[in-house]
Amino acid sequence: MAFIHHTHLLFLIAFILFSLRTAACVASSPESIPVPTPAPWPEQFHALLFMNYSGTLSMIDLWYDWPNGRNFNIIQDQLGGPPLYDLEWNNGTSFFYTLPSSPSPSCRSAQLPVGILRPNWLDGATYLGRTSVDGFLCDHWEKADFIRYYEDVASRRPVHWVFYSGRQAHVMTFDVGAALADEYWQAPAYCFKEGCASGGGGSGGSDSFESVLLRRPLEHI
Repeated sequence: MAFIHHTHLLFLIAFILFSLRTAACVASSPESIPVPTPAPWPEQFHALLFMNYSGTLSMIDLWYDWPNGRNFNIIQDQLGGPPLYDLEWNNGTSFFYTLPSSPSPSCRSAQLPVGILRPNWLDGATYLGRTSVDGFLCDHWEKADFIRYYEDVASRRPVHWVFYSGRQAHVMTFDVGAALADEYWQAPAYCFKEGCASGGGGSGGSDSFESVLLRRPLEHI
């Protein structure tokens, strides 16, 4: 009888351990882990971007200002000429210009049916998993078959994104809440003179052109 009792006790212990292990496996299964979603962009920030397109390099000072409906890309090509200023407004207007102090000041404009990207423009992006980028463990997503976006798992700051064309942005700095003074958001007077080049797609530099194109497939968000 003691032997039977001991056997039943061992069986009961084994059953409890098996049940606990099974419950732990179920709790840690992929189906029970929420799919990560990208953090919305802060309503105001400044980022310094290192751009690479098949070896052609540039730096972009990006100023995002959602409350005031404006976005600014100041683009400097590697060992290139004067910086190109890409000024975008939420009414769909964009200006691409060099400053009056440059050797040959110029300005082009574009008019799109959509304004700047919303802070939640990544809503609905398809999650592609985790990977290491630029030394950071990142979650990454694809949006509208147009851009892949990588976000640091620890800080949830953007680290990297890649356009459909292969143009890559590496985020060097990301300062939440940084704002550019109002005086720098005014396009030069010659952008408003009759004869200033304009069009529906805009251009003035490859990086600025891609910035404009980014908004087109995302008009529905």
